[in-house]
Amino acid sequence: MGAPRTPNFRMRQLGRTLRRLREQAGLNQNEVGDRLRFSNSKMSRVEQGRLSNYHEFLALLDLYGVIVADYNEYLTIFDRANEKGWWRAYGLDDRGFVSIEADASVVRNYELGFVPGLLQTETYIRNSFATARVPLRGERLENQIAVRLRRQLRLTEEPRLTVHALIDESVLRRPICDPGQLRAIAQRAALPNVTVRVLPNDATAHGGLYSNFIVVNFPDAAEPGLAYVEYGFGSVEIEQEQEVRAARLLFDHLTDLALSERDSLALVEQLATGT
Repeated sequence: MGAPRTPNFRMRQLGRTLRRLREQAGLNQNEVGDRLRFSNSKMSRVEQGRLSNYHEFLALLDLYGVIVADYNEYLTIFDRANEKGWWRAYGLDDRGFVSIEADASVVRNYELGFVPGLLQTETYIRNSFATARVPLRGERLENQIAVRLRRQLRLTEEPRLTVHALIDESVLRRPICDPGQLRAIAQRAALPNVTVRVLPNDATAHGGLYSNFIVVNFPDAAEPGLAYVEYGFGSVEIEQEQEVRAARLLFDHLTDLALSERDSLALVEQLATGT
């Protein structure tokens, strides 16, 4: 058996919906578990979004007093929670950042080493994987390129992803960031849902020198945001509210140190033209 799926945004949304319906029905988890022969641990999993059995879902709706005429709204949530993400066709599972970003509404991305993935050209993507400690080749390389390019569709297709990209100036001056990549950054920055700011090399010492990081928010206000940190030999997803708030505050602080949008794009264009 494979590892259990980590509840993603849609699964957690299903769990919150079922918890809300249970509370509206005036039932606690033990009462529901007793009536449906669910263990306490299973009821806990259900409200975390780990329910994939269609008939059990219908039994819960019936127990919670939902009338059949109102089922469609909840069946839509159930079906979305159990959909396989498009990234699975490329060999990825639900435990990485791609599945998180797919349901996000706002992404704040601070990059110390690379151009943010959503702004990268195919040439940049290919070169960055080719120069990695363990270079990707063949089908694995092509799959990674295809995934990154498909992620970028969120910038122009509804529902559009709002992106705040904060890029260290050193990223723009590396040889891998060629004029084509620089022009692509400027083009993306012209989109109404994309903001690009550059943190200049002469900025004072700051907390962003430790690592890059991403702060994510979701369209459902009930879904807490999270922070994501990727480093040279792994990554970590942070959900603790206090730490996510600290990441957001750090992003705001770094933004205050950055060039204005206008001056940032002027620098990008200057580097692109070599003037």
